[in-house]
Amino acid sequence: MADQDFFFALDVSGDPEFDQMLAEVARTVLGQVGYAASAIDALTGQLRAALADRVDGGQRRCDVRFEARNGQLQIVVAGAGRPEWRTTWPLPSA
Repeated sequence: MADQDFFFALDVSGDPEFDQMLAEVARTVLGQVGYAASAIDALTGQLRAALADRVDGGQRRCDVRFEARNGQLQIVVAGAGRPEWRTTWPLPSA
């Protein structure tokens, strides 16, 4: 799947029960793209930290976007009133 562009977005609340669900969604998306387990762990950890930062800052809703384009995967976390968090990783080779 790494050679195909896609866009996947979620609007999530900052409630703790959604933390595990979002981690599983992220692991599934990243696994389907073809990342190795170590990259999935690293990206999921970064994503969870970005969400925790927004919840600690009082934001209860966040937008999470996964976008693959031009050989890159970008993950963005946005919460009202907070700067966006983003990371970009090269897509794994097919």
